[in-house]
Amino acid sequence: MSKRVKQLPQERGSVLFDVAYEDGSRKSNRRVPMEILGGFDGDEPARLFIEEQDEAIAQKSGRPRSPIQELDRSMIKAPKLVSEDR
Repeated sequence: MSKRVKQLPQERGSVLFDVAYEDGSRKSNRRVPMEILGGFDGDEPARLFIEEQDEAIAQKSGRPRSPIQELDRSMIKAPKLVSEDR
C-alpha cells in the first residue's frame, strides 16, 4: 500500500499564526490566506483578518472579543505520512 504525504498549509495557500490575547488566552494555528500578506505591511493584514474573524465569532456567541496582544507566525512542521486507506 502506498503512502502519501499530507500537504502543508503553505502548499495549500495559507499561513498559520499563533495569537495571544490581552486576557491571557492563546489560539494556535489560525489560518490566513497568503494573498493578503506581504508588501510593506508585512503581517499587519493578518492581524486585521483575524480581528474580523474574531468579531464575527463574538457577534454569534454574544461575548465581547478580547483585543490581540501579540501575533506570531507558527513554526513550520514536517509533513506527516498518511495512509491512503483512510
